[in-house]
Amino acid sequence: MEMRRILNSLNVIALNHVSKPAGDCMPDNVRVGFAKIGNIASAPLIEFLLDERADREDLEVRIISSGAKMSPEHAVEVASKLLELKPAFTVTTSPNASLPGPAKLRELIANGGVPLIVVSDAPTRKIVKDLEDAGFGYIIVLADSMLGARREFLDPVEMSLFNTDLIKVLAVTGVLNILQTELDKVIDSIKKGEKPVLPKIVVDKDAAVAAAGFENPYAKAKAIAAYEIARRVADLTTEGCFILKEWEKYTQVVAAAHEMMLTAAKLAEEAREMEKAGDTVFRSPHHRDGTTLKKHKLIEKPQKLI
Repeated sequence: MEMRRILNSLNVIALNHVSKPAGDCMPDNVRVGFAKIGNIASAPLIEFLLDERADREDLEVRIISSGAKMSPEHAVEVASKLLELKPAFTVTTSPNASLPGPAKLRELIANGGVPLIVVSDAPTRKIVKDLEDAGFGYIIVLADSMLGARREFLDPVEMSLFNTDLIKVLAVTGVLNILQTELDKVIDSIKKGEKPVLPKIVVDKDAAVAAAGFENPYAKAKAIAAYEIARRVADLTTEGCFILKEWEKYTQVVAAAHEMMLTAAKLAEEAREMEKAGDTVFRSPHHRDGTTLKKHKLIEKPQKLI
């Protein structure tokens, strides 16, 4: 009798595991699609901001990327594959969303009837009205500056170091907090059966550091400095990549821009260390049900964010 009871229990467990087709969303799950063409520093970790411990039960993500390429032809392929996955809403990431490739991507996803949020860099500001008129959301990160893409200077290692430094700046100064919070708001609305209000945000230094939750004013000052240095890196990389013609000059200028980003990363690290020294680091982990929690002290349990 005991063996029969065990076998019956195992059968129930097996049925529970196969009761829904593989790949289908649970009824209370939200599937978020990420369409990535080209790269900005906000893009590599964006989907992980929503499920940092891989234990959320209310969320699925799907990512289609064309890598570094961002032509209209690549956009067509990315959009078609992503729409097949039936996301509840889509986040597109790319440099300069006014370019033909990102524009084509938005057009195709919009034609598929899927709400869309654009995450991009400073040059996208010039099409903000167009994005709003089309009903798109946007998060434009002014400090997400272009790297020094000159062959005489940029190799895979230099590209990796630049993005590592910039990601640290975006993380510490509060940019990634904004991405997490705004995307979670949309997810929460969809879970409630509401029409989501898509974000319309240009992330400057004030918006960034407000989201970072600094308590030490000197740490906040360092974070502002880090953000502003990172933002101004684009002045040099634009000059080096598109204006200067003599290779010796543009090589020097783009190298200087990368040194600026390294300095910004060091300032961001110093800001974080100051908050750690005062035991005031702001943390906003997710609960298993998708609720956002918060804490400041290392040795305390996170509480529900009000």
